[in-house]
Amino acid sequence: MYAAVRRYEGVTDPVEAARLVNEGFVPLMRQVSGFVAYYWLDAGNGVMVSTSVFQDRAGAEESIMRASNFVQDHLAALLPNPPQVMAGEVVATA
Repeated sequence: MYAAVRRYEGVTDPVEAARLVNEGFVPLMRQVSGFVAYYWLDAGNGVMVSTSVFQDRAGAEESIMRASNFVQDHLAALLPNPPQVMAGEVVATA
């Protein structure tokens, strides 16, 4: 399995961002081949973190591209700063 993690800082409206992600972005993630799970976390203090899990690297890479496009098209005003993006193979799980 592979995962992609994106950390967004300076989120201006976490409640609205969560609504838009849940209604618009989650369905896009479910369409990506190899989809396993998606999580959107409110870490507080204007920080939100997303985690996408896929069966293979191609799915994780596709999620990064789709996230970038979705933020640009729908969330730019709420997520004003570029995210910190990390991706890699899942090497332990429970």
